[in-house]
Amino acid sequence: MRNILICGLLSISSALFVSAQTVPIQNEPVSGVQASTGTKAKATVTPLPKADPTPEKTTGTTAGTYVRPNAKKRFHSYLNGMFGPMTLGKSAAYAGIGTWRNSPEEWGDQWEGFGRRVASGLGTNAIKQTITYGLGEAGKLDSSYYRSKKKDFKSKVMNAVISPVTARNPEGERVFGYPRLVGIYTANIIARETWYPARYDWKDGMKTATVSLGMSVGYNLIKEFIWK
Repeated sequence: MRNILICGLLSISSALFVSAQTVPIQNEPVSGVQASTGTKAKATVTPLPKADPTPEKTTGTTAGTYVRPNAKKRFHSYLNGMFGPMTLGKSAAYAGIGTWRNSPEEWGDQWEGFGRRVASGLGTNAIKQTITYGLGEAGKLDSSYYRSKKKDFKSKVMNAVISPVTARNPEGERVFGYPRLVGIYTANIIARETWYPARYDWKDGMKTATVSLGMSVGYNLIKEFIWK
């Protein structure tokens, strides 16, 4: 357990914070006076250089179109992630599958076991959402999923694949998404080390968290191509 805590601290301390973007300052227009005998002075102005019309190339949501949600929307998203209809539906579905398979078998395959599995899923998710939200607020990172603005197949797939391990900084740039990663691994490890049967340990939590990340990619692909 001590090794896991150390790994978590290293993950947080090694998070990539993107440095502030440097904005080039254009030269001010230069005015001059043309001297000539018997004529009025004429002012000449040097025109400003035109801005480069080429947009910055990014994957998925670009920095130019991203708008960071305000504090109220971020908190609402956090609550919805814990108690929203989608969350409750997924917890019930996973509990149903676990009851049908009788896994863990110590919980049984009846209604009592189903209730314990629902409670376990909601508890694990609450820990994950709270850690993700807390670290996101502290680091000013947005771990929400945004569909790709590009329409080609490759961009959509790439966006779905890298989103579980990335986040958006306030400028809309992709950075290492440590809030979600720390949240999902910590939540599953705590669940296996506390209320799961004694034969489970932190290694089972690591495996479950890794599988969950893979399933997130599948959900993202559905959002990109099917569920609009």
